[in-house]
Amino acid sequence: MWLGGTVGLQAASFDELFLYGCRAYAAAGYNQASELFEEALKLGLAPGLLHNLGNAHWQCGRVGPAILAWEQAQWLDSYNRNTRANLRFARKTMQLDMPELAWYEVCSTWLPVNAWAVLAGVSLWVGLGAVWLPGILRWRRADWHQAVAAAGLAVFLLTVPAMIGVHTRSKLAVILQPQTPLRLTPTKEAQILAKLPAGDVVRIERQRGSYLYVRAGNDAAGWVQQTQLGRICAR
Repeated sequence: MWLGGTVGLQAASFDELFLYGCRAYAAAGYNQASELFEEALKLGLAPGLLHNLGNAHWQCGRVGPAILAWEQAQWLDSYNRNTRANLRFARKTMQLDMPELAWYEVCSTWLPVNAWAVLAGVSLWVGLGAVWLPGILRWRRADWHQAVAAAGLAVFLLTVPAMIGVHTRSKLAVILQPQTPLRLTPTKEAQILAKLPAGDVVRIERQRGSYLYVRAGNDAAGWVQQTQLGRICAR
């Protein structure tokens, strides 16, 4: 039995909404499940929640929102094989191309996005600590101090390209609606250059008012209304 009414939804906790959403999904109530997962999303982000939200959207035939939810789940948890499998299946079914990533963006997918900042901070302070602490505490310098400092700074330098990749990947977005017009200028009356399919991944380059200038995988570029896409970077 699910929560009833707006008041019940507002009073429910994250765990309750997620549980009711899973029950609705198991009973083939996919629309209701997506609504419950969306309500839970207002209370907090979790890769499992986004994965299930994508499943519910897909069952409802909403390709764009489904791929967006799975991409956001993968942004938070790059190790989830089920999410990767869903994205591959959806793109194969809808004949969509994989997003083109630079080498440093590919590197940034090897760990969850938050892990890179933690690893960079820890490795930097370990390296600097191994250099400074012996002098500050008047310890006798040993070879292992230099080894630890070199290792820490080396790891820090290796995290820099990945952190750049995280930043540039945060500009990726998913087209939500089928046949989304790609316009020449940021106005409703502008010439339509192409129409983008739902689920297509584009790269945001700049913004003007309610329009975003995006570049698609086939190198087609133009203006899209902000409401017609969703950012992969889960906030």
